[in-house]
Amino acid sequence: MSEIDPTDHALATIASILEHPEPVLVVRETETVTVTEMVVAGEHVAADEHPIVDEHPVVEEQPLVPEHTDADGYSKVGPGPMVAIRLKWTVHHGDDGQYYVHETIGEQSVPVISGPMTSEAAVHSVDAHEDEAHRRFEELRSEIAGRSSLADYERKGEA
Repeated sequence: MSEIDPTDHALATIASILEHPEPVLVVRETETVTVTEMVVAGEHVAADEHPIVDEHPVVEEQPLVPEHTDADGYSKVGPGPMVAIRLKWTVHHGDDGQYYVHETIGEQSVPVISGPMTSEAAVHSVDAHEDEAHRRFEELRSEIAGRSSLADYERKGEA
């Protein structure tokens, strides 16, 4: 049996977080309830002397990643162990009213620009590129893991 690479667990955890973000709790203020009387150690105290305010916040769920209402600035990053070789796709709104997808490798590269296109097409393009990059990354990682286990098998003389 081959050992499981801890990197696989870390990447799987990150992928599951990105695919299924947990809801964020947002607290909003509601009405304030004032108690008219309070009892302190068995004594009666009027509320106008020491008012007590009891607030009950209402919690509403919102996703960690906000929905993008405007395509301009929509961005996704591909998988990979190093920032220097990681792909990134970002939608930019052009002066002509059309949208363009800028694809970069690493942080300092010159972008490859695709477009012009509609905002929906630009967002779809970014999502499709990211999905394809993740699929190819997993395929490559599986192939490397398969070769590694085959090499271990051959080293032990079991081939």
